[in-house]
Amino acid sequence: VVVLMGGISAEREVSLSSGAQCAAALRKAGHSVREIDVTRDVRALLDALDPRPDAVFNALHGRFGEDGCIQGILEWLAIPYTHSGVRASATAMDKAAAKAAFATASLPVAPHKVIAPSDLAETEPMARPYVLKPVDEGSSVGVTIVRNGDNRPAQLAADWTFGARIMVEPFIPGRDLTVAVMGENGTSRALAVTEIVTDHRFYDYSAKYEDGGSRHIIPAGIHQAAYDQAMAAAVAAHRALGCRGVSRCDFRYDDTAGEPGRLVLLEINTQPGMTPTSLVPEQAAHLGMDFPALCSWLVEHARCGP
Repeated sequence: VVVLMGGISAEREVSLSSGAQCAAALRKAGHSVREIDVTRDVRALLDALDPRPDAVFNALHGRFGEDGCIQGILEWLAIPYTHSGVRASATAMDKAAAKAAFATASLPVAPHKVIAPSDLAETEPMARPYVLKPVDEGSSVGVTIVRNGDNRPAQLAADWTFGARIMVEPFIPGRDLTVAVMGENGTSRALAVTEIVTDHRFYDYSAKYEDGGSRHIIPAGIHQAAYDQAMAAAVAAHRALGCRGVSRCDFRYDDTAGEPGRLVLLEINTQPGMTPTSLVPEQAAHLGMDFPALCSWLVEHARCGP
């Protein structure tokens, strides 16, 4: 098994951590493992994939690793790889495209606009509070909440470095929930619902990856009807995009008026964090599957295809 890690996205350091720990887990599970730190040098990557592995464990995060690019290279080489294929990966990474698919599947999504940074500099895109996020980044990179009394929009537009499109959504009060899904098509199943609690202003990049930035409550202590809805919605989102392997759906749960509250699907992650304390491995462990077994399961289900 070759483990691809690192990459050239804003999530490079996270990927290096995921990759190193996945490689160790795969060795513990009995696999022969090589690790490749992926850079912009595609020729070096092709050379490193010789001799041809039986499978690639994709531990890359963010652009070029999660958006269908590396999946396309592996498809061309006909090397089986973990997680979702080209089409599902590309669609999931484009938040606007993913939300269109979710809306078609009658899943609960927030209304949104996609604007240019210059639009933000000129006028308010919607009533405050609202959320600004890059259309094609992960790990909350670039996400900002604009609240009442905030005078930053023009400066945020001037400083924007995350591409030509900004997604704007109304801020949804309440709690952060996440659900992992394993499998594909009719075999896919949700694992559990985790509530994510943080003392930060929201579940941002530092809350996700700094020690003590957040804590995870599994199973989430929410109304059973909302719990069941989150599990079903995660499976439906996974299937709507044609995901395989493991994915993770993130939700906001507005219970400010009491329970059961309003569930809103934010996005799906086709390359979720993969360290022993990451959200997906925690849910798998909650059901009795340890980290080496989870990584090995992903390799056993690696394949080429859409």
